[in-house]
Amino acid sequence: MKNDLIAERKLAVMQLKHGQTIAEVAKILNRSPGWVSKWKRRYEEGSWTGLKEKSRAPITHGNQLSATIKQAVCQTRMELEAEAELGIGLKYIGGRAIRTRLKQKKTTPLPSVPTIERIIRAAGLTQPKAKPMKPEISYPHLHPTQPHQLCQVDIVPHFLRGGQRIACFNAIDVVSRYPTGFAYEQRRSQDAADFLIHVWQELGIPQYTQVDNEGCFSGGATHTHVLGKVVRLALTVGTELVFSPVNHPQSNGFVERFHQDYDRHVWEDTYLNDLAAVNQQGQSFFALYQQREDHSQLHGQRPAMLHLQQLPEKLDADFQMSPKKLPLRKGRIHFMRQVTSTGTVRVLNANWIVPQFDPTKGVWVTIEFKREGATLLIFDAAPDATNRRCLATYPFPLKEAVEPEEPLCEITSEQPRSIAQEIHFPAQTHPPKPMSSFRQIAQVGEWIMISSISRTARLARHVLFTMY
Repeated sequence: MKNDLIAERKLAVMQLKHGQTIAEVAKILNRSPGWVSKWKRRYEEGSWTGLKEKSRAPITHGNQLSATIKQAVCQTRMELEAEAELGIGLKYIGGRAIRTRLKQKKTTPLPSVPTIERIIRAAGLTQPKAKPMKPEISYPHLHPTQPHQLCQVDIVPHFLRGGQRIACFNAIDVVSRYPTGFAYEQRRSQDAADFLIHVWQELGIPQYTQVDNEGCFSGGATHTHVLGKVVRLALTVGTELVFSPVNHPQSNGFVERFHQDYDRHVWEDTYLNDLAAVNQQGQSFFALYQQREDHSQLHGQRPAMLHLQQLPEKLDADFQMSPKKLPLRKGRIHFMRQVTSTGTVRVLNANWIVPQFDPTKGVWVTIEFKREGATLLIFDAAPDATNRRCLATYPFPLKEAVEPEEPLCEITSEQPRSIAQEIHFPAQTHPPKPMSSFRQIAQVGEWIMISSISRTARLARHVLFTMY
């Protein structure tokens, strides 16, 4: 990361040396003019070595405490420990108690509580807090091998200039690493549903869409057997919703890792005043990321190229979610869960017994919706595992009928059928023969241009919706 920053500064200087203005360079690099001016000045002062990061540590420590004060701190700590052991007075021996006793002794200069804590820690007078020993749980998980099989979705919070908290939704295809995102004022169920519609319209409808257990996705923690807005929307669209394990972000690791790139490129060195600025900055970043050629896991392929090796089935661009409660439709939703010490898993705010469980391994829970009703099944492995065992089966209570599937996805009409025929590959054990670079670039360029137009239209429609 450090080398990447230096390389970016060198690139800015080289562009200035070739006659481009500060404003032009700032626009190319997606940086502020102030940032470009800073490194131009540093280059003029120290040539190329001036582009390295300077130490921010003070040259001298004017407020460094004397050995006498440090000794007084340690002595007071031991006095308090002795009094606590003997039951004299209160049993507080921390930094604040030490400072109070030093103040009573009229010690000057009087160190701050953090300074006292650093002194006693350096002197070995503290005991490290014992971390609770929790067994590492191994959870079943999917192993996608092709784009459009698994898309991970998550929310990262940020604060606008002025302190307003917002919710930044991000999504990424696990295999192609093709991302998208959108920021909202809140993280309500309607915001989550709106973003997922955006994902399925831009990235396509994957076989599995993985989310965490926030109320906006799960339907909340109040009612048992709750089937919320996002669950019903996923069943309507035809993707299988997967809920990550509770408090286990590693299971959603691809999008969690992408948050770091998003934070660095959208939020660092910028001052964003409103949602429009956030989404504008974000869309620029997503477009660049989709075309990057240096992803360590893609071996020189661009995310957009890899994502289009098989034509995605997209949610219709005109799809709008009904304001009425969506019906239940045929399909499946999944949960990655830890088994408690009492042998149960908690799914949709209800406990389900797991017989013959391994306390070091999680389970995979599936609720299957059919016309005749719903069934909850507990497995020891994910659906794509070669061998897996069903541990338990339960009827899942429903208060309404399950309606048949209603196909809403189609081969995207944003591309000519000839392109679909050229870049659609049948299932096979060997990788498909790659197209020529020229044909790939032409097709991807056309797809990206149309997707950008659609994304801009959706953004404008969303802004108008929130205004009125």
